[in-house]
Amino acid sequence: MSHQETYRHNEAYAEFLANWDANFYAKYADYLNPGKAGARVLDVGCGAGQVVGRLTEAGVEAHGVDVSEPNIEKARRFSSRCQLYDGTKLPFPDRFFASAGALNVLEHVEQPEAFIPELVRVVEPGGRIVLSSPNFFRVFGFRDYHPKMRGLSNKWLNWQRLSEKRHLMKTDPNAVRFDRMTPIVKEPFTPDDDAIIATNALEMEFFLNRADCKVESVFCTDRYVAKAIDFILNLTPTRYLMFNSFVVARRKMR
Repeated sequence: MSHQETYRHNEAYAEFLANWDANFYAKYADYLNPGKAGARVLDVGCGAGQVVGRLTEAGVEAHGVDVSEPNIEKARRFSSRCQLYDGTKLPFPDRFFASAGALNVLEHVEQPEAFIPELVRVVEPGGRIVLSSPNFFRVFGFRDYHPKMRGLSNKWLNWQRLSEKRHLMKTDPNAVRFDRMTPIVKEPFTPDDDAIIATNALEMEFFLNRADCKVESVFCTDRYVAKAIDFILNLTPTRYLMFNSFVVARRKMR
């Protein structure tokens, strides 16, 4: 059974997502909004549908896809435009959406290097792509929930691995791949520990650029925080070393 298949009938995960606080997904949803009434928007890994609901209330034509049947059942309470998909091929034509994104999805997909260009494929030239995932290569931080992020020794190893990846991007870009991880499966089910991809902003930006996008912003904050704090945290390249990976890009006009 593939990793994504483990979510196909996972009622516990659907129930967890249904209880999300709006502050968790508000920034992602707002960046995903193209600001044009009636524009089509796609949320990949739409979960229980709150992002689709927020965007629909804002006046856009929001669509959602997810690999989980319980998730889609809940999401359809927000919109009939939410549908099940296979986790690889998006069921939409090229250049169909004004914007598309994925919140805390990339770390769970088996082929992230293919997932990103597939997401870009369905966005029109000039349209926006929003990707938000944990930064498993944290060098600075506290209250780290995943073992790969915890402790000074792991943070030193993360710094070394990021340095290796930067070098590889310059010397052999075709060899760049996200690092894979062994999922941590707990009983009762605990979300996020079972990630299989070591997502990080550096590689997310790299693969968006390779998919013919121009990256506009990279944040280490995936939620709204006080403007002064947000400015300081994201002022320097240290944003690649902290907290989360929130990347905003546009598909180039070609």
